[in-house]
Amino acid sequence: MSGLVNALVIAAVVALVLARQLRPRVVAGGRWWLLPVVLIALTVRDGGGLIDGQHQDASVALLSAELAVGAAMGVVWATTTRMWRESDGRVMAKGTKATLAVWLLGIAVRGGLYAVAAAASVHQSSSSVMLAVAVTLLIRSGVLLWRAQGLAPSYRAVS
Repeated sequence: MSGLVNALVIAAVVALVLARQLRPRVVAGGRWWLLPVVLIALTVRDGGGLIDGQHQDASVALLSAELAVGAAMGVVWATTTRMWRESDGRVMAKGTKATLAVWLLGIAVRGGLYAVAAAASVHQSSSSVMLAVAVTLLIRSGVLLWRAQGLAPSYRAVS
C-alpha cells in the first residue's frame, strides 16, 4: 500500500476508535481482535518499509520503541477507561479525560520518535505506525476483557 493510503487508514481507525471511546459501549468478547488483525495483515502484506535497509540497527531500535509505546499506550488506555456492570449484566466502558490525555501523549511520543528517526536519517514508513496502532488496540481490548471478568454485578442478588 502507498504511504498516503496507510496514513488515511491510520487516521480513519484512530478517529473511529476515539469517537467510539468517548461514548458508553458494551464490552463484549466476540471479535475484539478483528480490527487489530486486519491492520497487522495490511502491514505485513505491504512487505517492506518497516526496516530501513541502510540503517537496520537504528531502524529496528525505533520500530521496537514504537511497538513498546503502542503496548504501553494500550495498557494505560485500558486502565483509564471507566467500566461498570449494568443491572442486566452487560459490562459497559467509557473513555475518560485521562484516556484522551493518553492518546495525546502517545501521539506526542510517536512524533518524537519520528523526529529522532529523521535526525538519524532513518526512513520511517507509515507501516510502523499502523503496526503500533494494531498492537495498541489488541492490548487495550484484551485488558478491557480481563478487567470485565472481575467486575461484580451492580445489583445485589436476593438470597
